[in-house]
Amino acid sequence: MKSGKTLAIAACAAFFVGAAFALDRTLPHPFREYPGIEYRLGAIPLPPDYQEKTEWAFARLMYPGGWLDGYQGRELDWHTGVALWTQDFPRADRHFSMAVRRLTRIHVRSVEQAVNLDDGDDVYNWPWLYAVQVGEWGITDQQAKKLRDYLLRGGFFMADDFHGTEEWSVFQESMQRVFPDRPIVDIPDSDPVFHTVYDLDERYQIVGNEHLAEGHKKDGYVARWRGIYDDKHRLLVAISFNSDIGDSWEWADSPDYPEKYSALGIRIGINNIVYAMTH
Repeated sequence: MKSGKTLAIAACAAFFVGAAFALDRTLPHPFREYPGIEYRLGAIPLPPDYQEKTEWAFARLMYPGGWLDGYQGRELDWHTGVALWTQDFPRADRHFSMAVRRLTRIHVRSVEQAVNLDDGDDVYNWPWLYAVQVGEWGITDQQAKKLRDYLLRGGFFMADDFHGTEEWSVFQESMQRVFPDRPIVDIPDSDPVFHTVYDLDERYQIVGNEHLAEGHKKDGYVARWRGIYDDKHRLLVAISFNSDIGDSWEWADSPDYPEKYSALGIRIGINNIVYAMTH
């Protein structure tokens, strides 16, 4: 791990980059709770400091489900929660935010922020954006256009928890609409995103809680760490394919979930945050 001085510098950079990113944009929308697929509204009590103004917050992308969405029968309106985008939510978000607080000097909010690409300019207030189960999502052409603009203006997108050939094809098609001219490539071990805080040359598949016995989901046997770069070779999209980092955060406090998965998942997430704020 890098020194505390590095993390202090990263924390300062996070503040200034975040402030510049939001310049001339509308004010961030206030925090709002949503019900999730796994956790009803209020099932996880709000921490006492949830209204604190901080440098960074866990921004989770809201989106409509696609044709592979296994929750379509239960989904009434993706705008109001209990939809595919709420998988692991909000437990994973709050556990990971707690870890970032403990392991860095970044001033982190204790609760998540749900972000809708259709909601005016709000996405531009959140320099780091996360989405789960992106192999089953159904982002619209308009949302794809907004995501492209967000990324080219300095945003960073972490795409997680999708597995196998079929889900890859859905995600690949959607990202081709986001970036028709930018390929998805394997991120080399030497890339700064694997070394910004933690050196992560030795990565392994992070298995979801429900698939520990099999060791994988669907035909996603091998973990892939892929990405999309801009013209200056800055990583815009970090893709964890055939791994479930969200589960590694959600179940980090469970004695039945392997610690090695949470250890790697938290380190990958922290590297992505600090990279997004400093590159």
